[in-house]
Amino acid sequence: MGDAERASTSARYLAAGGAGGDAWAAEARAEGRRGTQRIVQAGEVPAPELVAGRLGLEPGQPVIARRRIMYADDEPCELTDTYYPASIARGTALAGTAKIRGGAVRLLAELGHVGTWVEEDVTARLPTPDEAATLALSGSEPLLQLVRLTEDAEGHPVQLDVMAMAPRRQRLRYRFRAGDRDAR
Repeated sequence: MGDAERASTSARYLAAGGAGGDAWAAEARAEGRRGTQRIVQAGEVPAPELVAGRLGLEPGQPVIARRRIMYADDEPCELTDTYYPASIARGTALAGTAKIRGGAVRLLAELGHVGTWVEEDVTARLPTPDEAATLALSGSEPLLQLVRLTEDAEGHPVQLDVMAMAPRRQRLRYRFRAGDRDAR
């Protein structure tokens, strides 16, 4: 992929069943690229402080985590950790390393957890040594961190994504209705 820029629109990752469940591959295909992902770890873990705070848990409480490396044209460009409350995901395909048919958003909906509200925070920070090595960043090159919390209609957290991206290859695009009175 080199220095080519990727434009990412969050909305396509929030719809159940879109693109057969692989929004990443569909987004890359729309840009004339090949998008793949590798699940490197999945299962129950103690909630890190950031995750616990966003999911309304105490640090160390169990959550289900899926860690993935996202590739564009075979080059790693994003690290994505997705967390689910254990009460929702324990014993489901979300806790395993296999690809989820139709995608995680569809599975969550089938389990009765439809994402209605989404909140995203984008920050820049220096990468950890492992992040820098995986994303081929110099130690002084910052990365973008996007934290996306998805809640159901009652405001209960159902999913938290923590993404680390090489900024020279990313552009985040948001489109929304100005003056939305229902926004929180």
